[in-house]
Amino acid sequence: MGDCIPPRRVSVHQALGGGSVADVLLWRRWIGSVIVIVSATALWLLFERAGYNLLSFVANVLFLLVLILFFWAKSASLLNRPLPPIPNLEISEETVTKSADVIQVYVNQALSIARDITIGRKFKLFAQVAFGLWVVSYVGSLFNFLTLVYIGVLLCLSVPVVYAKYQCHIDEKLSATHKIIQTQYRKIDDNLLKKIPLLSNKEKKIQ
Repeated sequence: MGDCIPPRRVSVHQALGGGSVADVLLWRRWIGSVIVIVSATALWLLFERAGYNLLSFVANVLFLLVLILFFWAKSASLLNRPLPPIPNLEISEETVTKSADVIQVYVNQALSIARDITIGRKFKLFAQVAFGLWVVSYVGSLFNFLTLVYIGVLLCLSVPVVYAKYQCHIDEKLSATHKIIQTQYRKIDDNLLKKIPLLSNKEKKIQ
């Protein structure tokens, strides 16, 4: 069913970046996908079902790692063996700059949305943000953070594959749903939102 995609439409693999991450999410590198899902399941069972503490787990893993490296280095010096192959553990300035640029984009977008709501008084944007925050709050009340992350991992490894296989049919359904939502919103906008009194341009200039 995936071969019905028009040539002009961007494929799911390209939309996901077209790299190794996209290959894992689309199960093209099935070994990596299996490792991710098995690791996520093991960690979720360890912390959620077995009741293991995250801080204790991280501390024990780091302690075991340091202990192994310490005795490895000691035995290497006594037996004339090579030292542990530890890479240069430092973050380059280029990496920090790229990360800061990415964070800056998202922060500026959030500040722009906040400005449009408070100063621009865009009711539609306010309703969208309020509904989104309510959905996040409601979902957060149903699951704890760890379970939510685990569900997110499962969705990331299943939704792209299903969408790539049935992209044409899903796009048709989403297009029809979008038209229905747009029609209902226009009705609400005509019957309710446009009746809300807003400040005139003259009053805005005075403020």
